[in-house]
Amino acid sequence: MSLLEQAGLRLLHRFDPETAHGMALTALRLGLAPSAGTVTSPRLRTTLAGMTLANPVGLAAGFDKNATALRPLSRAGFGFIEVGAATPRPQPGNPKPRLFRLTEDRAVINRFGFNNDGMAAIAARLADRPRDAVIGLNLGANKDSENRAGDFATVLATCAAHLDFATVNVSSPNTEKLRDLQGKDALAALLAGVMETRNSLDRPIPIFLKIAPDLTDAEIADVAEVALTSGIDGLIATNTTLDRDGLTSPHRDEKGGLSGRPLFEKSTRVLAQIYRATEARLPIIGVGGIASAEDAYAKIRAGASAVQLYSALTYEGLSLVPRISKGLDDLLKRDGFNTVSEAVGTAT
Repeated sequence: MSLLEQAGLRLLHRFDPETAHGMALTALRLGLAPSAGTVTSPRLRTTLAGMTLANPVGLAAGFDKNATALRPLSRAGFGFIEVGAATPRPQPGNPKPRLFRLTEDRAVINRFGFNNDGMAAIAARLADRPRDAVIGLNLGANKDSENRAGDFATVLATCAAHLDFATVNVSSPNTEKLRDLQGKDALAALLAGVMETRNSLDRPIPIFLKIAPDLTDAEIADVAEVALTSGIDGLIATNTTLDRDGLTSPHRDEKGGLSGRPLFEKSTRVLAQIYRATEARLPIIGVGGIASAEDAYAKIRAGASAVQLYSALTYEGLSLVPRISKGLDDLLKRDGFNTVSEAVGTAT
């Protein structure tokens, strides 16, 4: 990390987290953040649900909710980018404060509640996206919707023409009863609607399902069964957790989803379970607590074909992205893997 980036992070940490996040996005748009360009190698290049990636290190949804920094993010070293979540209508989300740094735990708690500008505004920004990047959208539902399951298909139909992939997000803990849609019957019905919309598109795109880390073994088995029969193209494991075990920060009891370092072991365990439960028949994006090349490698060996990060950027800055990719390349070389795909699931 450069001295300039260190100074920038120290400055941002003097502000409340949500204000600092907005400042970071502004800095990106102004060209004031690190720009690593494409980070790739023969070992790092891979495919994910038919998409060609320069490297398997992606940006998780939530960092750029409204797709306002697509061009600078596409130059930051990521192999792919996920924006959103987007809902049909704009919504303000939950009352502030709703974002908390747990510095002692290298973690973050958020209870945003799908705050976003709505699908029409986000679709307009995606229409002007950089074409040399792989960009997906996290699909959400309005809090007061009478048909939350239908909201996912609505957002997909509106935005799909400008996307490389989309993610069905029924695993956020910050919209009341949203996680109820992970139940077997409800999930099957929801995905049927989404896939019907996807299959009617002029250019069908891959659909991923993002799951929670707080599922029981039986629930994981149900999700795996639905995933395999629904026709979706992959899974994302996992979203944030409601657990608070082992935290030391004064903010540890704030309501919302916990991400960052304390989520790593739990999310990796769920990743390995869903990999086994789906018999490695679907690609999985591993997310949760990644802050180093070693973390990314552990996710891949547990069953992930690619990874995403977000919370670690709060503490390490954007220069973390190329460091992870370059370190991952070294780890693959060390262990004799010629490609990322050769390492997937080797520890499971």
